[in-house]
Amino acid sequence: MIKKLDKLIIRSFAGPFIVTFFITFFVLMMQSLWKYIDDLVGKDLDLFTIGQFLWYASASLLTLTMPIAILISSIMTFGNLGESFELVAIKSAGISLLRFMRPLIWVALLLCGITFLFANYVIPYANLKFKTIYYDIAFKKPALDLKPGTFYKHIPGYAIKIGKKDADGKTMHNVVIYEQQSQLQDNSIIAEKGTMKLSADKKYLEFTLQNGNRYQERGNSMDTSTEFIRMGFKEYKKLFDISSLQMMNTSDTVFKNDYKMLSIRLLDRTIDSIRKQKDSLGTKLNREVNNQLHYVNLRDDIWKRAPAVKVDTSFVLATLPDSVKIKVYEGALTIAYSLKNSYQIVGNDMDSKRDGIKVGLIEWHRKFSLSLACLVLFFIGAPLGSIIRKGGLGMPLVVAILFFLIFHLLNMFGEKFVKENMTSPLVGMWLAVLVLTPLGMFLTYKAMHDSALFNKEFYFRIFKNIRLFFSPVINKLNRKQ
Repeated sequence: MIKKLDKLIIRSFAGPFIVTFFITFFVLMMQSLWKYIDDLVGKDLDLFTIGQFLWYASASLLTLTMPIAILISSIMTFGNLGESFELVAIKSAGISLLRFMRPLIWVALLLCGITFLFANYVIPYANLKFKTIYYDIAFKKPALDLKPGTFYKHIPGYAIKIGKKDADGKTMHNVVIYEQQSQLQDNSIIAEKGTMKLSADKKYLEFTLQNGNRYQERGNSMDTSTEFIRMGFKEYKKLFDISSLQMMNTSDTVFKNDYKMLSIRLLDRTIDSIRKQKDSLGTKLNREVNNQLHYVNLRDDIWKRAPAVKVDTSFVLATLPDSVKIKVYEGALTIAYSLKNSYQIVGNDMDSKRDGIKVGLIEWHRKFSLSLACLVLFFIGAPLGSIIRKGGLGMPLVVAILFFLIFHLLNMFGEKFVKENMTSPLVGMWLAVLVLTPLGMFLTYKAMHDSALFNKEFYFRIFKNIRLFFSPVINKLNRKQ
């Protein structure tokens, strides 16, 4: 049965957690939007595409949002209880801090499980969809927007400039079109005015030009005797293929083998497959060496039975004719080059497989470490709140941001150390948890013993005692001077 005390602490935690979760999620979402804003602006994207982009981009933010929300809300919860002296009353009733924290420990464990399930099943799918949409958006050319006095170059093979555009958005004046297709020079069309319209399927742009000239040069680019043609017109229609300006529809299967799109089960299978391929490369290299150097295939007992004879190789080479020497040297060089190429090719493949295993292990450990971080940051936030005894979004938010920055920097450094082969994926991806776990234990111990860790008077008394301890030495030095 859930006791009233457990209900009290859970209700006190639920409100701040929900508020901080959505605030943190919104801030991280705006950061992601600002990161990709250059790829979204000017592409004439519909609201559904932008909504899909933001929806799938937001999914991967949950693994960062959850630890921050747990850290801030735990500090706020215990800070509010300490500020209103409820925490003091509970402790005076003989209830320990760990007993008081017990329901929230179970809540933190539940949130750890939710974060792991989300990271293992939802985020890989969201990353796959996000990368596909982002790829299509990134390679989509800017929308058709002809600005007066500026060349528009996003239609392949053409550069278009207009001098003026009427208010209807269709009528143009002083139109210049360069056709960048000829090997000799750019053919050009110049017209006084014209109108433009899109086809029904929006794949073609039709220009109806009036009172102008078309200039064209024909001939061979290697020949000086080329033909220059000028054609005047009263009305001329030019059709542009703008299908390349439309957004592509890339299949999800293009990015399905990316490690960020794989669950734990698929990562295990992929890493195991790469390890087998890596082992097969070593077998392949041994086979190629054995084919080139036949003496390595001899049994060891043959070398033991053979008498130790010192052979003067210079004498042997001197007795050979020059034609045989050339063949010997050429054969040796051929074998040497062949072995060198084999070692380089297999070495590059081995490095590639090794890097693939390393990246796969990084993603494998990330799913577990970020999930367990929710519990670690709870054991930092709860005792901190009970020590600080300040509620609201002031001091708790500052302290929470400080500790989360430490956690985030440790995560970044750990991943960088792994990628630079300075440590193993196990140590690198768990670096933040390994460093912050002792800190959480220390803060919990201090909170259980009512430590004055953040009390100014506590540090003032320590400084005063230190000054009194050294005062005889300081007075003696002053008398000598």
